[in-house]
Amino acid sequence: MAPESQPLKDRIAVVTGASRGIGRATAVALARAGAHVVVTARSSEASPSRLPGTIEDTARQVEALGRRALAVPTDVTNDEQVEAMASRVLDEFGRVDIVVNNAGISFPAPLAETPIRRWDLVLGVNLRGTVLCTKAFLPKMLEQKSGHIINVSSGLAEVLMPGMLSYSVSKIAIEKLTEGLGLELQPHGIAVNCLRIEMSIATEGWTYRNPDIDYSDWEKPDAAADCVVWLATRDPSLTGRTLTIAEIREQMRAA
Repeated sequence: MAPESQPLKDRIAVVTGASRGIGRATAVALARAGAHVVVTARSSEASPSRLPGTIEDTARQVEALGRRALAVPTDVTNDEQVEAMASRVLDEFGRVDIVVNNAGISFPAPLAETPIRRWDLVLGVNLRGTVLCTKAFLPKMLEQKSGHIINVSSGLAEVLMPGMLSYSVSKIAIEKLTEGLGLELQPHGIAVNCLRIEMSIATEGWTYRNPDIDYSDWEKPDAAADCVVWLATRDPSLTGRTLTIAEIREQMRAA
């Protein structure tokens, strides 16, 4: 890729939930745009999940693009692991420019059939994990007086789907967090925005669990990844916003 097509050249990006799906596509897209990428998730070669993909797989794809990659196994609900991950990133690179809070889970069930530990887990990964990872890197961004924090939401923040209440609650909370934190950090040159994924995307995890669905008209994970790169390249005056893929694509076409 030519230098002029690398708007994020030598920036340091951290992507959570990056062993597969939208997280992996985002890590690769950021690398293609010139960034060095820290790849975090629970799924690693030392501790694989039943689903395909590990952080090491993603790191190798980043490195194949000529960018540096750091794979750090991290449970975003664990305070100590998040702090250790942030310390390792700053020891390795000395700065952080982009944090993509992508890690997320769901537990489909009516509330009456949802054990409270499952409710807590969904809110813990999706919302608390976003807060933990943001807070871990905020001191460095405040010191730098720069940075982009990009949170990932869903169309289910607005649309109710049976059995998905815990997920919807976590995502609408992330959007409010984005709005408030964007206002709070604007004087410090730090942009906080949220990508609301409002369309069906055929991720590895979804297709693995639902092999009989026809995915021919579904979007690929790159649809979301391209939007994250667009947000990461905006002037920090764009902050506190939740934008859908369709809205970002419209702005891309208008540019």
